[in-house]
Amino acid sequence: MSAGSDERRPRSTGDLTWEQLETAPPFDRDLEIAVIEGNTIHRVVFPCRRNFGGWSKAKTGEHVAVQPTHWRIWPG
Repeated sequence: MSAGSDERRPRSTGDLTWEQLETAPPFDRDLEIAVIEGNTIHRVVFPCRRNFGGWSKAKTGEHVAVQPTHWRIWPG
């Protein structure tokens, strides 16, 4: 997946801990999502939002075809 440079994750000053997907907040937060397998992190490089059909790009609403295992708050 790719994203425009304006969508890339800014340098965070907060907590960088990944949380289990089951604890993801409801549908009104920009999140960073990832699939973590062992020590490998495959993260989506743009903010996403949870919706009833899965996940979408926060800025455009375009569906994101990924089944993440982890999340964290996108720094604002």
